[in-house]
Amino acid sequence: MKALVKTELGFGNLEIQNRQEPQVGKGQVKIEVKYAGICGSDIHTYEGHYKVATPVTLGHEFSGEVVEVGEGVTEFKVGDRVTSETTFYICGECEYCKSGDYNLCNHRKGLGSQQDGGFAKYLVARKESVHHLPENVDYQSAAMTEPLACTYHAIEKTEINAGDLVVVIGPGPIGLLAAQVAKSRGATVIITGLTNDKVRLDKAIEVGIDYTVNTQEKDLKEFVNKLTNGYGADVVLECSGAVPAARQGLEILRKKGHYAQVGIFAQSEIQFDLEKIIQKEIRVVGSRSQKSADWEPSLALMNDEKVNAKALVTHEFNITQWDEAYQAIKSGEAIKVLLTPVE
Repeated sequence: MKALVKTELGFGNLEIQNRQEPQVGKGQVKIEVKYAGICGSDIHTYEGHYKVATPVTLGHEFSGEVVEVGEGVTEFKVGDRVTSETTFYICGECEYCKSGDYNLCNHRKGLGSQQDGGFAKYLVARKESVHHLPENVDYQSAAMTEPLACTYHAIEKTEINAGDLVVVIGPGPIGLLAAQVAKSRGATVIITGLTNDKVRLDKAIEVGIDYTVNTQEKDLKEFVNKLTNGYGADVVLECSGAVPAARQGLEILRKKGHYAQVGIFAQSEIQFDLEKIIQKEIRVVGSRSQKSADWEPSLALMNDEKVNAKALVTHEFNITQWDEAYQAIKSGEAIKVLLTPVE
């Protein structure tokens, strides 16, 4: 089968190769991929900024149909519509595994990074990671369950109550999904971006977000204070990974507010305003990826039409068209890009 493979580390080194179809083992499920989403980490991997276990087939956001099950698998059958968590292997013995926090296991191996992923016609997943698709969730939407679960994971680490003002910084796919999850909890939601984010900010209004702010044209702090009688936002979800955005997030947050860092910074060491955290008694939390408990609630949000993931899909290519997909993303033209397999 043809697969899109990162052959070695460094910029580029992404090739279409003929690979053997994966063989299903005990406790595993073989899935025929319908759609696989391009994640920001796939872009970072292509550009040489993110390390994976080369050679490896990329792609960790996907949906598909079960074509074979291994020994001991009774939860799934051929023909089932499914998606899967990225977790392929965990040690099962550390305190994080025992508490269900698989994303923090030091020995975890993920699909599309340490194990062949979804940029191919078939992949194999462990049965514990596979989830049935609810009736109202189509394959395109289901391919975005993983990024939605990441946003759900982040929001679970904050406290959002009905009527709260939540500011989402960064209108990429993660930001647009996070804004919808916050909205589903009864919050009033602002999503921010820059002038070149116009397509994404327009999409935010289309999916029901209350306010959009182009921070190059409007004073965000002034706007937030106007809506909150000068108190500031209850929750800030920083989804851009930009240092100025993080600083702005702390600035607009109210005393005793919650700040979640979701976006990943280009450099791990940045200047952070601890004085504001101290003086305003801000609660700051990091959010890494997702865990098993985030998946069924995320599928339910799509099934109940509280999150419209499909609306974010702007481009589809097959796996041989990586260059076109990459350019669509880097140009800012695309919001979410899905890839399809080839024979």
